[in-house]
Amino acid sequence: MTSTVSRIAYAGRSGSIEPSPALGAGAVPRPAWMDELAVRLEEVAPEWFSRFLPPEEGGRESAVLILFGPPPAGADDDSEHVVLIERSHTMRTQPAQIAFPGGSRDPEDDDLVATALREAEEETGVDPAGVDVVAQLPSLFLAPAQFVVAPVLGWWAQPSPIGVRDPAEVHDVLSVPVSHLVDPATRFSVTHPSGYVGPGFDLDHLLLWGFTAGLISSVLELGGLSRPWDPEIRRELPERYLGGRRP
Repeated sequence: MTSTVSRIAYAGRSGSIEPSPALGAGAVPRPAWMDELAVRLEEVAPEWFSRFLPPEEGGRESAVLILFGPPPAGADDDSEHVVLIERSHTMRTQPAQIAFPGGSRDPEDDDLVATALREAEEETGVDPAGVDVVAQLPSLFLAPAQFVVAPVLGWWAQPSPIGVRDPAEVHDVLSVPVSHLVDPATRFSVTHPSGYVGPGFDLDHLLLWGFTAGLISSVLELGGLSRPWDPEIRRELPERYLGGRRP
């Protein structure tokens, strides 16, 4: 793992990540790069985000929330942060994986945006009323689980405390600075025994890879935030992250 100082905030099993008191009670305007990203999203094909596109029929509808926001309390830089979860280590599928909050669409969900917001609230305590929905990205396909996933891009205009709300599904909640994600020292390519090669990010003692890493990499690049990094630096996926998962 890299020795780069991460400034990642962790809720822990029973703690929380609090909004910065400096934000006050008003809404925080979203940064210009997110407005530019929303425009560019209308110009790119779904293949920009993944080669795994949904089949014409079948697949379980689901959604994830890609939530960027201002730095939380205690942060010592002004970089925007993104909310991620570490999945429970005892889950049958994808244990200990780093992921966006999200899950399957429920019958009562009006749409997939509602699914993403509901799941984020259930898993992390994010208050949906404080989220400014910027765009819904093209749906992508997770073949192993047969999920058709709609990524929902949001700006956290009025942050709320977040933490583990469902220990059966979530081991920890993270608030990760964009400055950490774009640092070339934290980036590399992950290799999987199946032959898969994709982007990876060091998160202290954790590893971000697979579907979530690919989406973050694409969003950062499309938002004009990426910095050059060396994809020829390769690391094998640690055994603890296999857990039956196949990209």
